[in-house]
Amino acid sequence: VQLQASGGGLVQAGQSLRLSCVASGSIFSTMGWYRQAPGKQRELVATMNSEGTVRYADSVKGRSTISRDNSKDAVYLQMNNLNAADTAVYFCYAVGRVGSPQVWRSHEYWGRGTLVTVSS
Repeated sequence: VQLQASGGGLVQAGQSLRLSCVASGSIFSTMGWYRQAPGKQRELVATMNSEGTVRYADSVKGRSTISRDNSKDAVYLQMNNLNAADTAVYFCYAVGRVGSPQVWRSHEYWGRGTLVTVSS
């Protein structure tokens, strides 16, 4: 299983950024993004399950949009009005299935992370 993220970089406060992640090697249910700022624990940013139910962190709600292209096993995160608190390494996240048709189990997968730096 591979999760390849792209779209990180250096942006100024108030600008927008779009992260992309393409997954391969499994059938994925929930996909989304987590982030980890320096000295902090990894935290949820946004996720979307295969039915389209979304979940956002309060800190990004209203200025971020998660979307998926299930035909490509891709997930995207559009973030607007970025601020310094958004500076972090962003990790693509996906829940795939492992096992056999008799017994499927869920397994969490993580991408390598893409750095987003917001300058003020």
